[in-house]
Amino acid sequence: MDDDAVEELRAALPEGVVVTTESALEKYRHDWTRDASAGHPRAAVRAENAEQVQETIRWAARHRIGVVPRGAGTSLSGGSMAVDGCVVLSLERMNRVEIDLAARVAVVEPGALNVEVKRAAAAEGLWYPPDPSSFEICSIGGNIATNAGGLCCVKYGVTTDYVLGMDVVLADGTLVTLGGKRVKDVAGLSLLKLFVGSEGCLGIVTRAVLRLVPAQQPASTVVATFPTVADAAAAVVELGRSVRASMVELMDRASINAVEDFQPMGLDRDAGALLLVQSDAPSGARAEEVAAIVAACELHGAKEVVDTDDPEDGEMFVQARRLHFTALEPRGAMLPEDVGVPVPQLPELLAEIEAIGQRHDVEIPVVAHAGDGNTHPAIVYDSADPDSERRARLAFDDVMHAAIRLGGTITGEHGVGRLKKGCLEDQIGPDVMALNRRVKEALDPDGILNPGSFV
Repeated sequence: MDDDAVEELRAALPEGVVVTTESALEKYRHDWTRDASAGHPRAAVRAENAEQVQETIRWAARHRIGVVPRGAGTSLSGGSMAVDGCVVLSLERMNRVEIDLAARVAVVEPGALNVEVKRAAAAEGLWYPPDPSSFEICSIGGNIATNAGGLCCVKYGVTTDYVLGMDVVLADGTLVTLGGKRVKDVAGLSLLKLFVGSEGCLGIVTRAVLRLVPAQQPASTVVATFPTVADAAAAVVELGRSVRASMVELMDRASINAVEDFQPMGLDRDAGALLLVQSDAPSGARAEEVAAIVAACELHGAKEVVDTDDPEDGEMFVQARRLHFTALEPRGAMLPEDVGVPVPQLPELLAEIEAIGQRHDVEIPVVAHAGDGNTHPAIVYDSADPDSERRARLAFDDVMHAAIRLGGTITGEHGVGRLKKGCLEDQIGPDVMALNRRVKEALDPDGILNPGSFV
């Protein structure tokens, strides 16, 4: 990149917004995947408002320079890691949150963390449901970019169900406002939904209007351990026939033991799998729903089933589930998966993942948002051993193809990013892939937005 072009950008923005030193840029190279293929950006723009985002995009359009948008950098698909010669557009400084109690919405900037929105809503007796495991460190902009879900989505839906409006900077620097504080609005094409889940390839979100709901009541918790993952998965399918639980999470033996090694919490290390199920049904129906959950677990061979109404006890098990990825970090490098299938195919998918791990001689601990068929296998390998990495990457592709064969998806909520783009067409087919590219070319004809990602 021409240094004169970078100086032009620096001159157009306030002092300290543009950084170019190697030490300053290092933090913007990688996302949570820490993938070795991350490139070297020429500059990073730490935008403070929408006008600075517009200025950056107009500059990039003039010079045909790629822009990688970035929030908190917690992407698990390589979607926010840098490419060589790009400019990273960091939105971390745009973090304001405003609650409109009368309209029951949060108006937020993209750098605000999910937990900050939850806290601001809770202070007004409201709740923002989308609940990724990384909710304490992931940004709303990233959640919108990947249509994040999380532990509560089995009952309460995913990010797109809560986005009522947004401001988006397009590839030519134009800022458009889509939707607003209106609950119902069908004027024009559903462009709002087009940008949710687009992974920064179509535009840069600079403001979002998020729907809030009344605060969730404390949940009752059922914890069941099973001899095998297959038994636990069968119980999940059974639950789906009769219960609308607010959380249905699964941990396999490897994940249970990884968490216990990292932070002992009293989990049963000998269990083949653990199911964590919660009910927030109204008090009149709560006992009946909990009884149905217990019965489904017992029907499918649970070794032990415990239920509690104590919120602190329930939260302890939720915290154990959330620790999965963090607990695996000390064990080596990791390729995090995010494959999903229709719930009836969940037992078969989990069996396929186990077989893939054995075939390639790699460890694949699995947790799952089991109630909606979304699994998170994590392929652990030794980054210093080329053969270990080779086997891990073969397993990574095999897991995605297994999900596709079962009528599922290569990503339920993490996004395609750069790590999974080679398998996208295998899932959606050439015609739909071409349609994706036509949309991308219409909105970003020069391909400057998040280059190297899925389209």
